[in-house]
Amino acid sequence: MKKFFRILIGVFAGLVLIQLIPVDRDNPPVNEKDNFVTIYKTPPQMVSILRNACYDCHSNETVYPWYAYVAPVSWSIKHHVNKGREHLNFSTWGSANAYLKKSALEHSIEELQELGMPPIGYISQHPKANLTTQQRKLLEDYFRTLLDQGAY
Repeated sequence: MKKFFRILIGVFAGLVLIQLIPVDRDNPPVNEKDNFVTIYKTPPQMVSILRNACYDCHSNETVYPWYAYVAPVSWSIKHHVNKGREHLNFSTWGSANAYLKKSALEHSIEELQELGMPPIGYISQHPKANLTTQQRKLLEDYFRTLLDQGAY
């Protein structure tokens, strides 16, 4: 029984100590002239869908939930945000080249069709991100229109 309590105290102490490892949750500044929704004068309905389902991982406007301040969950969340921004960042859209923009729009359409985005783990904690079939179609059509117009 003593061994069990020692292990339990060790685990607890470890969990307390890892809270001291800092995680950078600062969002880089957003230059509105590079912001996707500003560039395309995105309709309010589309802005709402993007902000609810995409912007936490794919922009510099991440709103971190309370549990993003608790290690080791905070490490995982920051990793996902970094990866999301690396693949597509709506806040820096204007500074990307045409090839990357086209590729991002095409990939976004595929992810929406395959139900890959937003991820189920994110939806479970953010119910507004659970896109309806109609919302998915609206977003797909919006991205497709931008592709068809060559507006990238």
